[in-house]
Amino acid sequence: MNADRWLADTRTSYDTVAVSYADRMRGALAGEPYLRAALAAFAELVDAAGGGPVADVGCGPGHVTAHLQELGVDAFGIDLSSAMIDVARRDHPRLRFEAGSMTDLDLADASLAGLLAFWSLVHVPDEAVPTVFGEFRRLLRPGGPLLLGFHVGDGSTLKTQGYGGHPMNVHVHRRRPDQVAAWLRDTGFTMEAHLLIAPDENLPGAVLFARRQP
Repeated sequence: MNADRWLADTRTSYDTVAVSYADRMRGALAGEPYLRAALAAFAELVDAAGGGPVADVGCGPGHVTAHLQELGVDAFGIDLSSAMIDVARRDHPRLRFEAGSMTDLDLADASLAGLLAFWSLVHVPDEAVPTVFGEFRRLLRPGGPLLLGFHVGDGSTLKTQGYGGHPMNVHVHRRRPDQVAAWLRDTGFTMEAHLLIAPDENLPGAVLFARRQP
């Protein structure tokens, strides 16, 4: 799939649903004890590595960014959708949010103490994932922790209607943790742990911890 096409479709789709999506996600972490535990572990890893700025890439309305801040992490959010960034700034005015694409982020090499991509890889086609992971490696300090969350399974579906009934045009990709881990190893990461969430449900999730190799 052409990179310009899927990025444009993703941006337009989330610009369209930004307000409805934010309404749906507000308070969502309250009902997700395993995700909160993963975020707490990530915050501890960032602190143990010396602390510093952490990017929440694909931050959406900023609820996870804000949660990390509450855990003492110097977190800021980046999202492809400018409308989503507007909502994040509205809901969390004291935090930093900026528009950007995870394929080419306007940040200096080795400038991050940690990086999070929580279910923001689900619209990235397979052929673009190594490029994204290479960008994550470029931005992280040696030894910096990476936390990923994603849908588990095989294949992709086209999402044409989204939050609030608004039109969307994005592919949603499900992936096996072993495949994601292989891509990470190939781009210079060491795997540390992964957690499978709700394995008996129709759409399980996975949380995966990795670290940038020196």
